[in-house]
Amino acid sequence: MNSELRNSIRRIRESTDIELSVFTPEGRCLTGSAPAPGASPDGIAQDRERGYTYFRASCKSGEYVCALAGTGKVQKNYAVLLADLLENAGNRVLSLSKNEFTRQILLGECGAADVRKYCAKYAVPDLPCCAMAVSAKGDAADVVNLLSQYAENGADCAVPVGGGDCAFIRFMNEESEYPSAADFATFLSRSLWEELGVESHIGVGGVFRRFEDIGKSYQQASAALRLSAVLHSKGSVHSYREFVLMKMLEDIPDNKLAEYLSILLDGAAKELLKDEDMVNTAEEFLENNLNVSETSRNLYMHRNTLMYRLDKIERVTGLNLRKFSDAVTFRVITILNRLV
Repeated sequence: MNSELRNSIRRIRESTDIELSVFTPEGRCLTGSAPAPGASPDGIAQDRERGYTYFRASCKSGEYVCALAGTGKVQKNYAVLLADLLENAGNRVLSLSKNEFTRQILLGECGAADVRKYCAKYAVPDLPCCAMAVSAKGDAADVVNLLSQYAENGADCAVPVGGGDCAFIRFMNEESEYPSAADFATFLSRSLWEELGVESHIGVGGVFRRFEDIGKSYQQASAALRLSAVLHSKGSVHSYREFVLMKMLEDIPDNKLAEYLSILLDGAAKELLKDEDMVNTAEEFLENNLNVSETSRNLYMHRNTLMYRLDKIERVTGLNLRKFSDAVTFRVITILNRLV
């Protein structure tokens, strides 16, 4: 069963709660739990003994037999509507506006066949690309309009994705003034503030060779935004690569995370993590590459006060943050503490 048909069945289930089973004309089950039809129906057939309605559906990829639970006039009407819906699924995406088509691709609501149609329809270039998730405190339409002005070619685009958030798709070009995706995102964030007075946070997904993977890049960009909020990360632009360690830990079951945290921390150390001033000092120290002078300057803190706090952290946790290995361990502890 091709991805186009699979996505259509998924959308039907999500919007109507109707579970469809799909068979080949020969009766081989492709998905679902309904019993196979005794014979391929000619149109719509209802098997009252087994309690299922069977109907034929023609899709671009071929002929199928579908089944839905129940028999009667309601199920017969459903069969007529669903057969028509499946038959026209291939043309559905082509009738969407570019913004809506793009949004569905970013959110993973389109299969590979749909993405290829998009590429053909909008002449998508064969260039590496990435997605950015933009959360801005302003009117979404104004934000999209401004971001669209900074498209560097006809394929770059900004689209609303819902909830007031937007996305920006960028195709990488070596001749660009901003060859780095993160640098370009910083430029966009600065422009939103200077042009609209809008504060923004932008998550940057990975760069993928094929446009077919742009949905993965957007998922990464959205994850970067979410994880930066969990960690209270400073700055307006965050790359997914910054949070790979946290994402790895997040995928571990909660009980294991709690076990690891209990190994790394005793009671006194747990109390220290409740002291926001101490934790913020430590994280600023890590952000400044373990540089005492830079950290004290950024925190407007006397060097001796900073040293006192670092020494206290070492006394309580046993970790000397001036050592790289201990600094890494402390970073893991703070992540675990927030996840748990």
